[in-house]
Amino acid sequence: MLPGFLTFDYCARSQNGYRGGTMRGIAYGGDYNPEQWPEETHREDLRLMREAGVNLVNIGIFGWVLMEPSPGAYDFGWLDEIVDGLHATGVRVGLGTPTAAPPAWFSRLHPASLPVTREGHRIGVGGRESACPSSPEYREATANLATALAEHYAGHPALSLWHVHNEYGAPLGECYCDTSVLAFRGWLRRAYRDLPALNDAWGTAFWGQRYTDWDEIDVPRVNHTVVNPAQRLDFMRFTSGEHLDCFRLQRDILRRITPSVPVTTNFMSTNCKSMDYWAWAREVDVVSNDHYLQAERPGNHIDLAMSADLTRSLAGGPWMLMEHSTGAVNWQPRNIAKRPGEMRRNSLAHVARGSDSVLFFQWRASRFGAEKFHSAMVPQAGTDSRMWRDVVALGADLAELAEVAGGAVRAEVALVWDWQSWWALELEWRPSADLAFRERMDAYYEALWRSHVTVDFVHPAADLSGYRLVVAPSLYLLTEAAAKNLRGYVEAGGHLFVSCFSGIVDEHDTVHDGPYPGALREVLGLSVEEFHPLREGETVALSSAGSAAEAAGEGRVWSERVRPAGARALWSFAGGPDAGHPAFTRHDLGAGAAWYLATAVADPRAALEGALDAAGVDRPRGVPETLELVRRAGHLFLINHGDEPVTVPGVTGRGVLDGVEYAGGATVPAGGVTVVRES
Repeated sequence: MLPGFLTFDYCARSQNGYRGGTMRGIAYGGDYNPEQWPEETHREDLRLMREAGVNLVNIGIFGWVLMEPSPGAYDFGWLDEIVDGLHATGVRVGLGTPTAAPPAWFSRLHPASLPVTREGHRIGVGGRESACPSSPEYREATANLATALAEHYAGHPALSLWHVHNEYGAPLGECYCDTSVLAFRGWLRRAYRDLPALNDAWGTAFWGQRYTDWDEIDVPRVNHTVVNPAQRLDFMRFTSGEHLDCFRLQRDILRRITPSVPVTTNFMSTNCKSMDYWAWAREVDVVSNDHYLQAERPGNHIDLAMSADLTRSLAGGPWMLMEHSTGAVNWQPRNIAKRPGEMRRNSLAHVARGSDSVLFFQWRASRFGAEKFHSAMVPQAGTDSRMWRDVVALGADLAELAEVAGGAVRAEVALVWDWQSWWALELEWRPSADLAFRERMDAYYEALWRSHVTVDFVHPAADLSGYRLVVAPSLYLLTEAAAKNLRGYVEAGGHLFVSCFSGIVDEHDTVHDGPYPGALREVLGLSVEEFHPLREGETVALSSAGSAAEAAGEGRVWSERVRPAGARALWSFAGGPDAGHPAFTRHDLGAGAAWYLATAVADPRAALEGALDAAGVDRPRGVPETLELVRRAGHLFLINHGDEPVTVPGVTGRGVLDGVEYAGGATVPAGGVTVVRES
């Protein structure tokens, strides 16, 4: 994905050179479901879209049964009226291929297409994502529908984007039906070519699991004990690939018929464990993402920033916010409404971190169905409401920020994120159930966010040369090639920070040769003799090396018996099973250095500080943690998540949203946003 793909010249350029639309600036709007409303409401919708400054809506995402009410009988007349009305209003269209919601007639004709859970239960009809991605009947039907839809709307002037399916992997990830069994065997044949190679990779000498015929291999169903972890890991890869094949099938049809219209599908970057988005990002013309605030989570705006940064990293530049909410969502245990100003802060934070669109689910709140209590741009309270006034005001803000569209966000620090390591870490029978991928990623991201450090995310095998510091919070699975890449980065002058229980196994969940952490032993300059997971709630004191009186905080969850082999200790364990042994080390290697923290601290800022300084990472000092500070394309975004005004020194330029000339400082109101075009 090349930077600058979006900007309507919207949907401007993708890695495949596709173009679409003539509008410039930031896209504003959301999912529009006119099929839920009578014709008089459609007319009101168009009027209100003009009032709010809406310029893009996504339609048809769940309209399969309306587009194809019976097998092979397509009806787009109802949709034509909507698309034509939107075009006349000046609203661009992202047209959905509604394959996430197969009609009831399809499931009745093809009952074997209904997914089967790992426990062996076949799901029923009445939700969504109710077809196995390996089903040939499902794939044929989706291909036929995509073809008919593309042929019908090819050349329509409103069509600016294809929105394929909806949220692959949610809620349907793995399927364990008989069709999936056959498809999995075929995938394994292509991956391993012969059974001896598979047996070796899976370690089937353990527990007498050796296979002598391909037909003996099943999907990893529920067992009375633990199933081979290498088999589980390959089935996760297979599953992500099957969904991706379904996307490619439609994408290729759409590209053939409408080559000037970019194609995307909406990711859920930080919250979808089942899809390996590094692989997916290479296949879409536009990287797009859905993000919903965890309403009850303290500091949930930090999770939002993390999702935006990961999505920008997948895209390699600007991206598209496909869905978020104006207020409460419908599926959390307690669906807490957003406070005044929160929707604006959320939306502009996405823009600050690279999004060229602000889109919501959905335009008008539903009166029926599972999501009727989900907020919308037009709430059930109508237009005489704070939410509607905020929606109109946000549209005006985004119009003022049009010049930001297509601009880059620069980061000097990268966090290593690998979906396959996430999968492997959280299989059964690991040394501690408390060592979770997201918990570690969240802790390190939050520490950097609170230090006002903007980060990218990277795959461990990616080019790291552009970063001063690379942080690996959770890298249990690491290939030899990726380990070599990390070492080369350090030797060339990079700074690498690694957290505990990393570099342990290869891509087949086989422990690397030699003492832990096998793949990282040389770059870190140490070995680990033994893991010492801590009891639930147990902590261990940490002290600066050589001074038990100088505290360095406390470790949680995990402790290790570290043996330096070139590394020098910065902190030691002052208690617990490894008292007196190194807890935090630095190893100078080549022109760079590598740090290792052998425990899980709640707030790793104290450990990161030295690595940030050694790497020469510039960051503002003395700015409150409640202030989010991001630079994009010559613009400084200052977002105040606190209850008090914040004055930021050294700010010079013109306020884009308020027109104020700032000369040496800017005061951001409590809960407010200031965007400065810097001098």
